[in-house]
Order: sequence, then structure tokens, then C-alpha cells
Amino acid sequence: MSNESDLIKKLEACPKGAHGWRDFEDICIEILTHLFVPPLTEPKIQPRTYSGIDRRDALFPNRNLTSNDNWGHLYRELGARMVLVEFKNYDTEDIGKDEVNQVRNYLKEPMGRLAILCCSKKPASSAHIKRNTVFSDDKKVVLFVTPEELKEMLFIKERGEDPSDLIVDMVEWFYAQHE
Repeated sequence: MSNESDLIKKLEACPKGAHGWRDFEDICIEILTHLFVPPLTEPKIQPRTYSGIDRRDALFPNRNLTSNDNWGHLYRELGARMVLVEFKNYDTEDIGKDEVNQVRNYLKEPMGRLAILCCSKKPASSAHIKRNTVFSDDKKVVLFVTPEELKEMLFIKERGEDPSDLIVDMVEWFYAQHE
């Protein structure tokens, strides 16, 4: 297992854009696994639905229903049985409403209502507006996690603290900003 500084170097070396999409996805999965497994379970990578229509980038099973940790809280609050993570390694194009809609459509019962959209850059305002609509309509929460938040969580873990505190903070901040 890589240590936090090695993971940050790999993340920073990842090229943006279509030619680096696989590297971005791989390093993000490695980071999220380092940060959250356990208490989450090893991710299911690119699982397809039975129909074969949908392919999600990663699903982290959350079996912490009765625990008092952050993941137990998110399980009870958002039904986050499977934490969906999608990756967008965009360079010139915007991360906008279409990307949020894709995530929204992937969040089906019994998975829950929490998704993380790992973005190589900050999403456009249209993405923020769409995720507010998604929450108003479906009570689904889509968090935008950029390399800055990934690094912050690695620093939190390096200090011996719980990096999922930042996930809960992001959910609460979203609730406070939602209109």
C-alpha cells in the first residue's frame, strides 16, 4: 500500500483529458480505497447492471448500518448502502449538468442516495444547479471531489484522523447551500 505522499505524487502526475482517464480513475480508486477501506468494503470496479445498459465506475459497499462512525451515519441518513463513485478527468470541456444527470440515473434502489463525482477540476455552475435540482426532486446527494479534496483527505489520514469527516462536512455544507 502506498503512503499518502506517494499517492499525492501519483495524483499530481496524472495527465488531464481523455488520454489520462484510466490513470485518473486508477489513482482515485487507489486513494479512496486507502482512505476508506475499511470501514467500507473493497470496491466493485466497473460493475454493469444485469441489463448491461449501465456501467458504474466504482461502488464501495457500506455495511456499517449500526456503527456510530461517519459511514454508519451516512447509511442511516442517505441509505448509502453502496457508495457510488464516478470519475471525470476532463481537461478543456466542462463538468456540467449531463455528468450530474448520469450519476443521478445510476443511483437506484437499493444503492442509496449518495454519490461522489471525482472530478479533475471544479465543476461548472450548471453542475451545481443540476445537483440542487437532483436533491430537491429525489433527495439524492452528489458530492464533487476534486484533487484538492482528495489531497486534504490524505493529509487528514496522515495525521491519524478520520478522512470521512470531510465527506460528512461536504454533505452538511451542501445542505447549508442547497436552495
